[in-house]
Amino acid sequence: MLATLPAFSATPKEAGKQTQRAVEQLPEAPVPQLDVADNQERPPSVPVLADAQKSDREKAADQIKAQEKQRVLGVLPMFNITYLGDATVSMTAKEKFGLAFRSITDPAAFVMPVLVAGYDAALNDNNGFGWGIEGLGKRAGAAYLDAFNGTMLGNALFPSILHQDPRYYRMGHGSGARRLLYAVGTTAICRHDKTGKWEPNYSNVGGNIAAGEISTLYYPTSKNDAALAVTNGLIVSAEGAIGAVFNEFWPDFSRKFLHKDPSNGIDARLREEDEARKNGAHNVR
Repeated sequence: MLATLPAFSATPKEAGKQTQRAVEQLPEAPVPQLDVADNQERPPSVPVLADAQKSDREKAADQIKAQEKQRVLGVLPMFNITYLGDATVSMTAKEKFGLAFRSITDPAAFVMPVLVAGYDAALNDNNGFGWGIEGLGKRAGAAYLDAFNGTMLGNALFPSILHQDPRYYRMGHGSGARRLLYAVGTTAICRHDKTGKWEPNYSNVGGNIAAGEISTLYYPTSKNDAALAVTNGLIVSAEGAIGAVFNEFWPDFSRKFLHKDPSNGIDARLREEDEARKNGAHNVR
């Protein structure tokens, strides 16, 4: 037997009211719940310029700024030293001239010529400059010109022409003997700007010889002897080896006695890498 459908006898107005009541009785639609992570405030994204994203010139500028803060005991400049090894970016001619000029015009650069002049006077080395305050001033002026010419020629002009890096690339790890030989050797070898390979340091030796030749113009007892200029240039180059040894081992001295690390942890990292390589080689055996 078929079920009979109820008859709708309500008027349209009553039907509308019934529909309205039915709608009001319906449950409220659920409110979508956001994930807790979506409600949290996210920090604004700040783009950070990583070192790898910088151009070579930006890296070089940063490295030079860091070098210009390097001093011994906070006084003597060590601007021409890099601790970064292969990560060091080569300098342009403008940067080489700027760094060399900054080094030789630093206030500390005027102290050494005075000491040299006093030493010469103590040895009774006249050199045609005379004695007294005037003679001492002339000696100091000549000594400063020697340093200025040697720096600008050997660390700026010749390196720019020959595309050589005038900076001292500090080793900072390995045996003491190896580091000593390396430091002395850098007087005669240097890195090429473009290839990064080691080659004869024509800039340093040539700059010292050229500076020696120029010095014959203002030393009264000089005879404008070319052979003497070459000899003096080689002597200055040999003296530079002493400076290179100091540059190599000064951070070790500073860490041990002053408890300050000029390398900012680079030496420690290199020593750890050396030790890891030794242990790896030992394990292979």
